[in-house]
Amino acid sequence: MHTLLVIVFVLAYSAIAFEHPLRVNKSASALLGAGIMWTIYAVTTGNHHLVTEQLNENLAATAQIIFFLLGAMTIVELVDAHDGFEVITSRITTTSQSVLIVLIGIVTFFLSAMLDNLTTTIVMVSLTKKLLDNHEDRLIFAGLIVIAANAGGAWSPIGDVTTTMLWIGGQISSLGIIKSVFLASVANLAIPLIVVSFMLKGKSVGKKAEKNGSGTTTKFQRDLVFAVGLGALVMVPVFKEITHLPPFMGILTGLGVLWLVAELVHKEKPDEEKEHLTIVHALAKIDMASILFFVGILMAVAILENTHILTALATWLNKTIGQQSIIVAFIGVISAIIDNVPLVAASMGMYDIHQFPMDNFLWTFLAFCAGTGGSLLIIGSAAGVAAMGLEKINFFWYVKKISWLAMLGYIAGILVFLIQFKLFHG
Repeated sequence: MHTLLVIVFVLAYSAIAFEHPLRVNKSASALLGAGIMWTIYAVTTGNHHLVTEQLNENLAATAQIIFFLLGAMTIVELVDAHDGFEVITSRITTTSQSVLIVLIGIVTFFLSAMLDNLTTTIVMVSLTKKLLDNHEDRLIFAGLIVIAANAGGAWSPIGDVTTTMLWIGGQISSLGIIKSVFLASVANLAIPLIVVSFMLKGKSVGKKAEKNGSGTTTKFQRDLVFAVGLGALVMVPVFKEITHLPPFMGILTGLGVLWLVAELVHKEKPDEEKEHLTIVHALAKIDMASILFFVGILMAVAILENTHILTALATWLNKTIGQQSIIVAFIGVISAIIDNVPLVAASMGMYDIHQFPMDNFLWTFLAFCAGTGGSLLIIGSAAGVAAMGLEKINFFWYVKKISWLAMLGYIAGILVFLIQFKLFHG
């Protein structure tokens, strides 16, 4: 049974990794793989009560992540529908590209920590389209935005799907991840940003930003929805610390508050005029294929955990490589080729939470490496895939122009992380 489960998982994983050449959506591969694996497990085990119990347990853990993502994505979509992000974009007016890249890098870094790296990439790449005429210039900016978004997402419990998974799973705390990873994330961005800023010295922006307001919302409404939406996201870690309830309850409560505010500010408008400003419309714009991908891959990894295959793999890695930091750094590099969600999900199953408690070196270093390692290739992260689609970035162009910068940042971040850990933990 174990061999068969591994074969099915590897085949599903390969289909996910080669999604673009195969032209098969990764969500389909993940769901099919999970379905086949659970079927094999149920048929060969014979203990239907045990299988059902394990399935329900894993479904509950997966549902927490899914509800959190649904809530966060809906909040972001509603803010975007109100042109709320113009609060940020309208304030960037410099005419120097070397200054602009630094501003955009810094804004992306912190915005990604508050929202998430995927959403921030979409917002910031859209901004550069309004600021720059030349497509080649915009490609450089898009590449740096990917690095900045992934670096920013790595030190926040809500900035990246993988850190959210570790946070909800109890492997990291909100304060623990910030203290452990922030400086390493800064180094991860700072090195490539400094290099590119010097490369762009003397180049002008060429055209000023255009306002992107839809004309259907007032400045007050845009600012209000942006403030409430951002507040709802930022308050989730605080909500968890105070109530000790799971993060998905915090995000759903915040969504309820934002929903109420949106309904009240538009209550006088006719239905057809406010239709695109409603939660219902925001829900319709959510990428449900990505949500189903997370369901499929997390349920597939759960089988490997229940059958102790991942525990055996962890034991083998420890015996073969031994050095935990090398294993985790390698996982980060691999995440540039293979989606970091299943990699982190697999790592969570490989290492026992009792042996490696909350905020252990393993978990915080994994959050950093898996979050930032994806920047090494354009297909290595959700942020990269989004930028690739928005600016039609060629895979090999990214390898030639951006990958080496991302690698410099990745190495710098690892060094800072290890030095900081050594200083504070001996």
